[in-house]
Amino acid sequence: MSFFEEQNPEIDHYLELHTSEEPPLLKKLRKETFQKTTHSRMISGLQQGRFLAIISKILQPENILEIGTFTGYSALCLAEGLRKNGKLTTLDINEDLAFLPKKYFAESEYSDKIRFKIQNAADFLKETDEIFDLIFIDADKENYVEYFKLIKPKTATGSVILFDNVLWHGNILEENPKQKSTKIIKELNDIIAKDPDFENLILPLRDGINLIRRK
Repeated sequence: MSFFEEQNPEIDHYLELHTSEEPPLLKKLRKETFQKTTHSRMISGLQQGRFLAIISKILQPENILEIGTFTGYSALCLAEGLRKNGKLTTLDINEDLAFLPKKYFAESEYSDKIRFKIQNAADFLKETDEIFDLIFIDADKENYVEYFKLIKPKTATGSVILFDNVLWHGNILEENPKQKSTKIIKELNDIIAKDPDFENLILPLRDGINLIRRK
């Protein structure tokens, strides 16, 4: 459950009722995620999913990177805006759960555009020479700062980066956090806000999304 949902469930319910409906395949995937996983609330869900889809449709990216596949919901949302010959690479290290995204990627109309890799994201970023138009990061929070440093050279003017969970259930307000993940997320938000190569805005959507554009 997100920080916002915990604070104002009635407003959150209102937002869901007034958000565009998700495609049937995504509705089916969301249901199966809750049935077959123990951390079902990690899924992007309706509001965030429609946000990702709209951002992708606005940008019409040729090359998307996602770090943190989970069950594939967010990847399918991002794929909605791909150009005709575009592609999306999504990375995860959870082999036990890979059957779910593979299943739904194969069923989707974007099956030939999605490359699903079981690989450490830092290793991938060090190896690839690709430039990405849109990047979505929703993975291990303790590596967020490293990911940002590795991602920066993989962007060009106009590239958009999205970091999820940057409000971290409100824990970013702690002055001296004990949890390492909280310290890293606070550090990330500070680094991004001060980087002259980017402009950004933190959106209080679910658990917070840092929306970043390369100048």
